[in-house]
Amino acid sequence: MKRKAPRITAFFGKDAAFEGTLTFTGGLRIDGRFQGEIFTEGTLIIGETAVIRGDIRASCVFVSGEIHGNTVAEQRIEILTPARIFGDIQSPEIIMGAGAVFEGKCQTETG
Repeated sequence: MKRKAPRITAFFGKDAAFEGTLTFTGGLRIDGRFQGEIFTEGTLIIGETAVIRGDIRASCVFVSGEIHGNTVAEQRIEILTPARIFGDIQSPEIIMGAGAVFEGKCQTETG
């Protein structure tokens, strides 16, 4: 079954840096540096050049970059090569590609 690509409504380029609390709707792709908390009912895509330091709560999270913090996704987390995650993850559906790095606890039920 072919999955529909998430619609991106905002983009942080690889030269962008942001610190604080980020709340949004729709889809966001981050290729730069972020420190703080991210909350959304939408989709978050963390590109290969991204470094996130903080906690994430989203509907769907697709990771190719680096996360230092805990990630909770209401629907799914996809950890794609060459992702590096240092923190706990929680989602009903978790997919990890060969070669991705994950150091933390994994929970596949919500609540």
